[in-house]
Amino acid sequence: MTNPTTGKPLKQIHLAAHFPGVNNTTVWSDPRAGSHIDFSSFAHFARTAERAKFDFLFLAEGLRLREQGGRIYDLDVVGRPDTFTVLSALAAVTERLGLTGTINSTFNEPYEVARQFASLDHLSGGRAAWNVVTSWDAFTGENFRRGGFLPESRRYSRAREFLSTATELFDSWHGDEIVADRESGLFLNDAQAGAFVHQGQHFDITGRFNVPRSPQGRPVIFQAGDSEEGREFAAAEADAIFSRHSALEAGRAFYTDVKGRLAHHGRSHDQLLILPAATFVLGDTDAEAQELAREVRRRQVSGQTAIAYLEHVWNRDLSAYDPDGPLPDIDPDPGEHTIARGRASVRMFRDPLAVARQWRERAAAENLSIRELVIETTGRQSFVGSPATVADTIDHFVQTDAADGFILVPHLTPGGLDAFADTVVPLLQERGVFRHDYAGTTLRDHLGLAHPDARASRPRTSGTATPRATSCSAASGGRAR
Repeated sequence: MTNPTTGKPLKQIHLAAHFPGVNNTTVWSDPRAGSHIDFSSFAHFARTAERAKFDFLFLAEGLRLREQGGRIYDLDVVGRPDTFTVLSALAAVTERLGLTGTINSTFNEPYEVARQFASLDHLSGGRAAWNVVTSWDAFTGENFRRGGFLPESRRYSRAREFLSTATELFDSWHGDEIVADRESGLFLNDAQAGAFVHQGQHFDITGRFNVPRSPQGRPVIFQAGDSEEGREFAAAEADAIFSRHSALEAGRAFYTDVKGRLAHHGRSHDQLLILPAATFVLGDTDAEAQELAREVRRRQVSGQTAIAYLEHVWNRDLSAYDPDGPLPDIDPDPGEHTIARGRASVRMFRDPLAVARQWRERAAAENLSIRELVIETTGRQSFVGSPATVADTIDHFVQTDAADGFILVPHLTPGGLDAFADTVVPLLQERGVFRHDYAGTTLRDHLGLAHPDARASRPRTSGTATPRATSCSAASGGRAR
């Protein structure tokens, strides 16, 4: 089928499911809201995504409990089970769904992470993916021996070499070193299998990688940075980028920018998928969905949540203020941020005085209370309407290059995907833009990505960090600095 506007073949839409993490996305007051740690919640969520033929399930990461005013921030999800444990368990209750985990490159070591992902890829039959992130705050780093000493430029430098080193470990097995024999079992057919040497700025390791080459060769690599350095990192290293630009024009601008960087790194347009996070609210009619969306936003942003969010900008204790009253008449404290710790949103407000000025102007112009302003400024649902309207909107975004697909974040867990799977997905299938069934067995098959050839892409050992990597791996043993 062709796009009637462009005359080009219709793009196939990629869909994934994000299990909500440390945020206020979940409407906890809804009686259908379930546990975020019981395995039954993860299993229900994953099975729904697989029933709908989604590409993958996505888990974010939380390495430390967040604090507000020196106390544990308990207005959203508190705690996070280990990513590899959850994904390995989900591999046993699903057959085709990709399994994507966010794993930090600042505090871990290449060998251990590569070994875990190679194992997950084997256990799942080739469905593993790694969302590579760096850590930005010393507060989180206090949980680890490395602390928060790395500035942003060095964190990305370490991330690049981390990924490159892990890729060398994956590629230390070519895939044909193990030979089966009925009498002796499995044995190595190559004395060099798994051998690696890496000497670089951040890592100096040598030894043998002890996990044979996995079904995908390497896990699919995701990246989520939006800074200039993050976009370059994605263009050079990633198979897919987890974007926050889910509005149409912002999505098109981001899509054009990042895809335009690929040629510089010797890559083609289809070697990087852009998948924004997106929320949704469905109703029998568009009007019903709009009304429900307004109610969801009010329940996501309680009075306490609104005050806590405002404190991120003001860097002051604002607990005495009425969330249904006007903004504080005092200015933010632009000094060292101490009121909220472990919150990524704090980085968004690099000029708090300017933000406060803009918010005051908007609140005055629209007669908004603190809570109403926070509801307006913390985003709306990406897709709101009847199933037909939502299907049409998603298709329009993808066909006009605002995205290659979406990672859906429901406001209810674990059943928040059910209605989308039952009503929107069939409409996309009818349009011919979404699969009726999986055509392959691995996540690379689902995403239309080539399986890497270890022989063609890597030497058997490496004396220095390679400049470009498209995957990660793990190793143990040997020496590291």
